[in-house]
Amino acid sequence: MPLIRKPGTAWEDCYARCLEAAPEAFHPDRLLNYWGRQWRRDGEPGPATSPVDGTAIAGPPRLDAATATAAVRAAADAHRDWARVPLAERKARVSATLDALTAHRDLLALLLVWEIGKPWRLATADVDRCIDGVRWYVDEIDAMMVGRSPLPGPISNISSWNYPMSVIMHSVLVQVLAGNAVVAKAPTDGGVSCLTLACALAARHDLPVTLISGGGADLSPVLVAAPEIACVFFVGGRSAGSQVAAGLVNSDKRHVLEQEGLNCWGVWEFSNWDLLAGIIRRSFEYGKQRCTAYPRYVVQRSLFDRFLATYLPAVRGVRFGHPLAVEPGQEDLPDLDFGPLIKDAKVKELTDAVDAAIARGGIPLYRGSLDDGRFLPGQDRSAYLAPVAILAPPPSSPLFHAEPFGPVDTIVLVDTEAELLAAMNASNGALVASLACDDEATAQRLSGELQAFKVGINRPRSRGDRQEVFGGRGASWRGAFVGGALLVHAVTEGPAGERPYGNFPTHAHYPEV
Repeated sequence: MPLIRKPGTAWEDCYARCLEAAPEAFHPDRLLNYWGRQWRRDGEPGPATSPVDGTAIAGPPRLDAATATAAVRAAADAHRDWARVPLAERKARVSATLDALTAHRDLLALLLVWEIGKPWRLATADVDRCIDGVRWYVDEIDAMMVGRSPLPGPISNISSWNYPMSVIMHSVLVQVLAGNAVVAKAPTDGGVSCLTLACALAARHDLPVTLISGGGADLSPVLVAAPEIACVFFVGGRSAGSQVAAGLVNSDKRHVLEQEGLNCWGVWEFSNWDLLAGIIRRSFEYGKQRCTAYPRYVVQRSLFDRFLATYLPAVRGVRFGHPLAVEPGQEDLPDLDFGPLIKDAKVKELTDAVDAAIARGGIPLYRGSLDDGRFLPGQDRSAYLAPVAILAPPPSSPLFHAEPFGPVDTIVLVDTEAELLAAMNASNGALVASLACDDEATAQRLSGELQAFKVGINRPRSRGDRQEVFGGRGASWRGAFVGGALLVHAVTEGPAGERPYGNFPTHAHYPEV
């Protein structure tokens, strides 16, 4: 029987619920920007389509640099007022905002499904992680703020599209809780409607948030270089991150720049293949469109036959397709590993990279088919890519040294520990890495040579929440480390002369994790 889209989940239904929930921010024909404590019908709404099936959705209302500059100055005015608000009142207003987000949790998640293609389980997890994480900060913030004060100006946030709630909105609310006004740039590729609803709920409780849309070339220089900005939070790729870093060279501004890295999983003197099978399947969550995904396996050559016997069944079990497709009468949405990639251009980019790698000598180990996915009859599937695995990608291929940000795995074979370490350190720093190894002492010894901030032994590592510290090494991170008290320290001032704990050009050191 053909699949159908679950009744009541159409984009038109979703947007109608937004119009009802926040009519000040959503108009029938467009979204609004929020700055200077007002929702404004400025900017040029661009066309946008959902990666799920090509449905036309609300696009970001893009501002020019001059208007963005005015928005930053208005945020600076709001910052002066908010910095004087007592912590107890800030906690009360943030808590009220969290209650409102909780009341609209399913709508926020459905927006994530349509805008960035997250399956329902992962979309709700994104919203829940934001709400639960900030509630933890509300409970813990008093001790973290002892002897500390807000920064002298607002904080700007420039983040990628893949985690609008658990990364962008979470950071915004913690920054506000610590006494700062904030400016958030809505990601161009997706998530603007979700952030618009979340910021509308925050604005109703008089939180000093600014939400503006625009191209990176127009807005990023303003959000980095404007003299009013006291701190920059960036999450994205190394190319854009390098431009942000260049804008901070002659500045003493606080900054947290989280950038990509090729996170690797090493397999060395290992035998627990059932454990690895489950890890491989779960590694395809959200199509590996996340900064802590593992797209590279570095495998001891003598173990390759066992690795392959484990890997192929696991990757064949990955479930992907339309996140809202159900059988007639089915109540629950499907529990998929991933839906579409963020856009069809990304599919073409990765397909071209795979084809070129194979043409230059890479060995195709697995190439899935879209026919194995769950789709509505006749739907647009241009943003979908089935899992792919390549053995020995050539050094000339971007798949050899860069994060693909999609469901493409590469496998490299090695014979010695030195080769293992060199292959796992191929991208000049990473956020996470893991080793599959039977001997704890060997794994600990090898992990000390890996250029990754977090290293797991027989388990994956993630960005973490709450008190867990997060940062990076090499080109994967610059500036302050975050997590728990360190996140609050990054966005507040302490004793005279204090410098945030982190990875700065002249102040590089790493906490034990």
